[in-house]
Amino acid sequence: MIKKVLIANRGEIAIRIIRACHELGLRTAAVFSDVDSNAFHVRMTDQAIGIGPSSSSESYLRGDRIIEAAKKSGADAIHPGYGFLAENAGFARMVMDAGLVWIGPPPEAIELMGDKLAARRSVQKLNVPVVPGFQKEIDDVNRVRDEIDKIGYPILIKAAAGGGGKGMRIVKSPDELESAVKAASSEAKSAFADGRVYIEKYIPSPRHIEIQILSDSHGNCISLGERECSIQRRHQKLIEEAPSPLADETMREKMGKAAVDAARSCGYVNAGTVEFLADNDRNFYFLEMNTRLQVEHPVTELVTGIDLVKEQIRIAEGAELSLRQNDIQIRGHAIECRVCAEDPSNSFMPSTGQIRSYREPSGPGVRVDSGVIEGSRVPIYYDPLIAKLCTWGGTRLEAIERMKRALSEYCICGVSTTLGFHETVMDHPAFRRGDLSTHFIEEHFGGSSIPAEDDDDIVEAAAVAACIFDFLDSKRLATVAMGAAGSRWKTVGRSEALKRGSGK
Repeated sequence: MIKKVLIANRGEIAIRIIRACHELGLRTAAVFSDVDSNAFHVRMTDQAIGIGPSSSSESYLRGDRIIEAAKKSGADAIHPGYGFLAENAGFARMVMDAGLVWIGPPPEAIELMGDKLAARRSVQKLNVPVVPGFQKEIDDVNRVRDEIDKIGYPILIKAAAGGGGKGMRIVKSPDELESAVKAASSEAKSAFADGRVYIEKYIPSPRHIEIQILSDSHGNCISLGERECSIQRRHQKLIEEAPSPLADETMREKMGKAAVDAARSCGYVNAGTVEFLADNDRNFYFLEMNTRLQVEHPVTELVTGIDLVKEQIRIAEGAELSLRQNDIQIRGHAIECRVCAEDPSNSFMPSTGQIRSYREPSGPGVRVDSGVIEGSRVPIYYDPLIAKLCTWGGTRLEAIERMKRALSEYCICGVSTTLGFHETVMDHPAFRRGDLSTHFIEEHFGGSSIPAEDDDDIVEAAAVAACIFDFLDSKRLATVAMGAAGSRWKTVGRSEALKRGSGK
């Protein structure tokens, strides 16, 4: 049985895993780079070990240093979280070869599903639907022009390895084909050291819907319902929800079976996610499998009541799933907003610096998975995700209204964030209708229409205004001068005023 877990990650996911371990009675060890020496996850763990300079290539991506840290700490298992080395089959083997428990899927499954061409071939053997295209890499575009004409333009060129939109090009006409293949292959080789690309039919305005699965080493595999992840920018998800506004029971059952079949096709064990593209007629196609815990896993936990991190640990210990498919029930609706240190009004450019003031929302149906506290620094070296704000409601509308309330209560000063953007989306008619696609931002937002976060001048003004309002008659004057009582200006201003008053 596992007694101590080393978390090979940082930020909010490290905190999430630490909390699950402590609830299971397990001790934890964390690793940190130089810039993270005073990070929140370092304070939360039982033991913390430095593994190198701030650059991820010299710290969080150094599998040898992480395993050395695990041995030094006395940990008998490693949880990779997501990102960094979570989907690195070589690292998984290193962990196992070192005599440690790998809290993740078998290396062979990681390798198979990490190669999109191999993954397509694998799932097709079990009749999982895939987007029309080619099962082989493209090395000579002239050999495939006739085949492309059969499926029709536009088409999508995709990298066989990796993801995140790298090595991907949309081709609308035959004249663009050769240059697009060369560009995509060059980008893929630079990003993944693998220049192979393949071609599939481009689906206009698709929805991105994924299925969470759990599989044990005893042959049991179940699906835990779907998540809608269509609101993205540059192929990175921003808002997720469960269940999908599109899916009905028939679609959910079919997608669940397809996801389980995809997992079985590669001998999958542990938690994983099978991603699909879907159209508004509820046709769906296999996209890829993520062989790890997903960033958006909390929405599934909120509607199923299942702690996925604890299940991961139990599966890694060799336990059989305690649940069967008939035990899974979806209750209510959950939404997650990724709170990132980015400026939506400036093409979502990263924002770095120190968080001077920080206050999380709370109340019924609100969950915050955060990797920061007041005084934390947001460095330039890593992903800009600083927290995940989730709300649950008995209906989708209740979850949306609760999210609006929670966003208005959230106070983060010192860096630009996506809070204002999320507030705008929650009020957008298309979002409220559930009319979603992966092009939602491009279709409904353009440059200046995406709200900017409050800058320091506005924060200072809000702090002064809040003091004046409170001194004279805050309720009456705030209502007249600032609008509704739930204004986030008031929240930010009073938080700053309290800080200044205390001398912090």
